[in-house]
Amino acid sequence: KMFKVKIFVLLYVLQLECAYVSAFSTSRSSLSKFASQKVSSSVLQAVPSWEDLAQLPNFNHDQPVAINGASSSKRPVPSSPSIPTLYRERHGWCPYSERVWLALEAKQIEYDTVWIDNIYGRPRWYSGDTPQIMWEDGSMQSESMDLVREVDKRYKSGTSLYPEGIANDVINKARAFSNIFPRGARPSSRAAFLFRFDGEALWKSEFEKVLSDTNDLLSETAANGPFFCGEQFTAADVAWAPFLERYAAQLPCLHDGLDPKHDTQAYPHLVAWYEAMEEQVPEYACRVRGDASSWRKVLTMAGYGNAGLPPLVSTRMNDAAVRELEPLDEVEKEKHQQVWNKYASSSRPYVASSPSMEAASVIIRNRGLIAVDAIKRVESGAAMKFDLPANEDELDLAMRSLAGLLCEDRYNEEIRTECENMEYVGSLAAFLDERMCVPRDMGSLSAACIKRLGKY
Repeated sequence: KMFKVKIFVLLYVLQLECAYVSAFSTSRSSLSKFASQKVSSSVLQAVPSWEDLAQLPNFNHDQPVAINGASSSKRPVPSSPSIPTLYRERHGWCPYSERVWLALEAKQIEYDTVWIDNIYGRPRWYSGDTPQIMWEDGSMQSESMDLVREVDKRYKSGTSLYPEGIANDVINKARAFSNIFPRGARPSSRAAFLFRFDGEALWKSEFEKVLSDTNDLLSETAANGPFFCGEQFTAADVAWAPFLERYAAQLPCLHDGLDPKHDTQAYPHLVAWYEAMEEQVPEYACRVRGDASSWRKVLTMAGYGNAGLPPLVSTRMNDAAVRELEPLDEVEKEKHQQVWNKYASSSRPYVASSPSMEAASVIIRNRGLIAVDAIKRVESGAAMKFDLPANEDELDLAMRSLAGLLCEDRYNEEIRTECENMEYVGSLAAFLDERMCVPRDMGSLSAACIKRLGKY
């Protein structure tokens, strides 16, 4: 697979291709340029080389095929005639693409992915919206929940999304979404159901009604479990998850006193649902879920017309960003590792053994792209707020040090200390945190590991 697929990266944004990429546009010679640069012998004894870093066990397995549709002049040929191909929005912004992506992951099947750029231009050979699936027989199908239903029908592995005995309840709970979420909002994949057509945020009372009605819907089966249909994660949760996920990060920035993820007094059943999704659904928690930081970033791209973010909204966003830098306690670390262990199961040998090591894997695979982007932005002045080197040798050393730190106990204390004290490591982590888009580039748990190492 590694030699069958070519992925050309649009230079408009940094594409830290996620852990699902099977080939890269960066040439072998350009990668070796950054891997072979010389540093002092004393440093070489401590900071791992790229060759050593790439000895992580997950590097022994091919990544699932993922192709940037913009790089192909015609529809890409599937890597195998016996697997489906998901066509989803490239940046991870489209909530309807997220539904189908989550369903495929929950079924634990092999599939190809083709990224379609809905913002900067779809390839000529692609027609219609995202998501779409090309099935094994070559037929195409669209509409997110129709696809979720068909995925569950065709593939019996993994989680049953329409369990026997409650299938009708699943369908009704999924359909309830369209009746509860606000109808007067401007369509947007980046900021869905947030803004009026004049660019202003919906009234606080409108959001409160949505959250209250959602909490009431969850209360109907709360005695049996935290999900929309009780104890089981189903297609109903798939239908709601992308939108509630965005609300959890974006609503606290738009209005004071709106915190659906933590307000146990106003929305106890909704809070329990958020907790269950992040602790009991590993495919969602570890890969598909976007992070609060990325959903706040898109608020600067949508809404408020051309006036920019109001000062109060910017202040709330900054306050939230500061809170996310706090280190995890041992209980939180253990929770994250437990859900990660379920995700990085035998069906996903290409996934690293921890969120932090997965973040290291992404950096290792994409070191050439990261270096090109960082140097370009330093030279243009676009990265002035970050203390990044313009020297390629120093940048390479910082990247290897950061990857070494993320590999945790793979290296001894001496090496970890050397990596931690290396110049520019904290600045590089902060730079990557700003440039990343989650879940485009990696899962939220892995991205958080980089964020917490940043010096801002």
